[in-house]
Amino acid sequence: MTAAGEATGETIGAVTELTRAADVIGACGSDALLLWAAQGAHPGVRAWTYGQALAVACPDLNRRDRMTVRGPAPQVAALVRSLTPRLGPRWRLLGEWPLMRELAHLLGVEPVGFEWMDTDRPPPPPTGDSTDDGDSTGDGGVRWLDDADAEVSALLQEASPSAWATPGVAGVRRWAGLRDDSGRLIATAADAWSCPQVGFVAGVATAPAHRGRGHAERVCRFVLAELVAACGRAALMVDSDNPIAIGVYERLGLRRRTVAASALTGG
Repeated sequence: MTAAGEATGETIGAVTELTRAADVIGACGSDALLLWAAQGAHPGVRAWTYGQALAVACPDLNRRDRMTVRGPAPQVAALVRSLTPRLGPRWRLLGEWPLMRELAHLLGVEPVGFEWMDTDRPPPPPTGDSTDDGDSTGDGGVRWLDDADAEVSALLQEASPSAWATPGVAGVRRWAGLRDDSGRLIATAADAWSCPQVGFVAGVATAPAHRGRGHAERVCRFVLAELVAACGRAALMVDSDNPIAIGVYERLGLRRRTVAASALTGG
């Protein structure tokens, strides 16, 4: 990626590669999903346009080499076909569900759907049912954790062994947590794969013995507030068949839309 102010792009046939960071971010517009995919257009991120189609390729984003796309399905399909011989098939497509459903027929891919949720506002204040008795800070006792990777790993192993964000994974920046009266870590969430335009929450988990008490909501409220303040908006992904989590995130002010991902090989 070249610095802003240099040549805008190189045209290869009808496909144009965007070579300025400012152009990549500008092409994403106000779309939080694409802005997150561009990751601030840091080195290694590449983007191309073809007509109204846009493809943003970011390696090792949320543990996958992801190519996030938008635009009319025929143009997106043509753009992806033109890029695959140069980039290889390792990339995993990501886009809104209606587009990915059309690409399933045009490219022979097999999309798997889930929910993208984002907000550009801090979470609403907690209700009386979701605050700890005697807590005067408004954050329910949640704090950023220091030197707690072993504790976070143990909690995730117990509560969410399939979590994508874990200590030590590239892009996972820091962990927030809530402790019980004995000092044991009982709930956590990560600031992971955030970029200057969009903060990202992952690795949300609550110890099984402490579920149903609003702890995950407290931790997520804290992290979302921090990320919206730092980045202007925050987002996360959640399985479509997890209505309890979706309800928590909607109470925190996040809006959802169904997206899907698929390997370019169709597998």
